[in-house]
Amino acid sequence: MLNDIEIAKKTKLRKINDIAKELKIDEQFIHQCGHHIAKISHHYLRELNQKENGKLILVTAINPTPAGEGKTTTSIGLSMAINKLGKKSIVTLREPSLGPVMGIKGGAAGGGYSQVLPMEDINLHFTGDIHAVTTAHNLVSAVIDAHIKYGNELNIDETRIFWKRAMDMNDRALRQIVISLGGRANGYPREDGFVITAASEIMAVLCLAEDIPDLKRRLQNIVIARNIKGKPITIGDLKIEGALAVVLKDALNPNLVQTIEGTPAFIHGGPFANIAHGTNSLISTKMALKISDYVVTESGFGADLGAEKFLDFVSPAAGFKPNVIVLVATIRALKYNGKAKELDKEDMDALRNGIVNLRIHIENLQKFGIPIVVALNKFDTDTDTEIKYVVDFVENMNTPIAINNAYYEGSNGALELAQKVINAAEKDSELTTIYNWHDPLEVKIMKLAKEIYRAKHVDYELSARNKIKFFKKFGYDHLPVIVAKTQYSISDDPKKLGAPSNYNFTIRDFELSAGAGFIVALAGEIMRMPGLPKISNAVHLDIDAKGNITGLS
Repeated sequence: MLNDIEIAKKTKLRKINDIAKELKIDEQFIHQCGHHIAKISHHYLRELNQKENGKLILVTAINPTPAGEGKTTTSIGLSMAINKLGKKSIVTLREPSLGPVMGIKGGAAGGGYSQVLPMEDINLHFTGDIHAVTTAHNLVSAVIDAHIKYGNELNIDETRIFWKRAMDMNDRALRQIVISLGGRANGYPREDGFVITAASEIMAVLCLAEDIPDLKRRLQNIVIARNIKGKPITIGDLKIEGALAVVLKDALNPNLVQTIEGTPAFIHGGPFANIAHGTNSLISTKMALKISDYVVTESGFGADLGAEKFLDFVSPAAGFKPNVIVLVATIRALKYNGKAKELDKEDMDALRNGIVNLRIHIENLQKFGIPIVVALNKFDTDTDTEIKYVVDFVENMNTPIAINNAYYEGSNGALELAQKVINAAEKDSELTTIYNWHDPLEVKIMKLAKEIYRAKHVDYELSARNKIKFFKKFGYDHLPVIVAKTQYSISDDPKKLGAPSNYNFTIRDFELSAGAGFIVALAGEIMRMPGLPKISNAVHLDIDAKGNITGLS
């Protein structure tokens, strides 16, 4: 089989203006970025207020493993298959970050015959949205240090500046640095560091904002430091929310591209799913819901991270609910959870041991009251015996399951999945959240720990207890909670595979994302600036004299 980039090159792309016209988007709201990419003005959403919403499908997965689950490939293939069944569907996804593209993960535009195109542009710079977020983030950093140098009227405590710098690249050397060396002209030396742009609160704010005024309000509320008396200092105190909004004005507009089969796709925004909410922009999802019958969106990492946040935070914040949840699994990943030594060989013992991870995610998602369909992504190494075992297991849990082969067959490989999703979407359902936003902070965390992470108790380290006092003193404790923890386990320990239970879940600290509108509870070590591996994906990338790119997948 051809690799992803070869398949993409053999695909004849449609003009993006034709796709926009099929969606009945007025020309005044379309800004073409070449022949195959367009930005759609966020103002267009106001024109759609009277239209009814289509159905919303949330794609999530079991805990990620090195074996891969193919969540994005499933999302794209599902949307293409729904279109093939005669319905209108748009897939809405996050934008890839250059750090992972150059690191281990590579691109994030799907794969095989289930891709979004043009994949090279999507993976490399795209429309500059992430660069705009980087610039806005670093403008805040520069203004903070200039403010301190020229008198520090806000009495910012230099030992309690939370705001780091940002760049869209994996660079471990920048995690902890010292800035302003070289004398008084360069400012006052202090410790600082970098986060990857996807980890910036500005990225989360961009993806939650409804329009420019809402964007400015959220930017204004971001807490960047504390003063010498301990009071929060915000971007609003620096009076630069207007300047930041100017930098971000085009980045607020969703990006319209196409799948490999010429169906529409919005790709916009890219917050992390552990330290933020982990899904594409609300503007793009809301817009898609108004102009299609079925919107397929995905949440980051496993269901215990991305899906939980989408259901407990994103949906209430946006005022919508999913009609169906698609839970992606692979036999390889289940065998990995069962500690198989060789994933490419049949191993029923490992599969029986590892399938508890699928079971616990199904049980967790059932608590939200939304219909579930399991998508079993098929690999060539899967045996009939293994497939039958998983299908029987899921059906015995009264949950529909479909074999998904979109990677090899495109929409044809996802028709069974699409039909079962459409059938499930017709069922009446109401979203039931795990916690109430008005619950005390410790109650919210305890409910998540017991209901989703299956812990018996929550321990708080001293730093976390001090932060709780700070939140209560300044009125932030009412905000919803985003738990930042390992993606590899439902617990706070990446080594606890399968279905751990009856353990203590530890909160070591908190971070405040007041602009985005949530509190981040840190469980375990969370990396906000990844590093490149010994042999990175960057060594495989190349371009010839004709502009043909190789090594990107």
